[in-house]
Amino acid sequence: MSTLTYPETGATRLGPLPRGYHHLHHRTRLGRGADDFAAAGAAVTEWRAHRASGARVDASAVRAEPGASVRVSLGVGPIRLTAPCEVVWTAYGEEGRTGFGYGTLTGHPERGEECFVVELADDGTVWFTVMAFSRPAAWYARLAGPLVPPVQLWYARRLGRTLRRLVAAG
Repeated sequence: MSTLTYPETGATRLGPLPRGYHHLHHRTRLGRGADDFAAAGAAVTEWRAHRASGARVDASAVRAEPGASVRVSLGVGPIRLTAPCEVVWTAYGEEGRTGFGYGTLTGHPERGEECFVVELADDGTVWFTVMAFSRPAAWYARLAGPLVPPVQLWYARRLGRTLRRLVAAG
């Protein structure tokens, strides 16, 4: 059994993010109204947004639930980076929020936590937020150093664009 590799479990749920880590915060407008909110929330929590963005996802649960193990991998052919995580919190429709946060497990190149949340704002706008805190755990993540934050931002933007496309398609 793997264990979480950082002590600040759940910090992405409502913040603030802990000091001593690189912070990521990216927000994408997805659409408007309850239907778009429901569609986006389902796509995020059922792993469809990740899969449609090109990631391989192997999860122990059909949808995000606390304690579920998730292995996300990105890459081409034999050059594939795999990141084992565990879902540490979920929100299903709470105060106009649906999403989850997962934390890094032993074997993940980084240590920290990342969340994927869909929000329905008071004005009816639907937003998708990716928020994370992380620092290198593996030697190759330390070696990559300053390249890691831009790659994380690239993936957050890709997820946002993918999710917007999924919501627009119905």
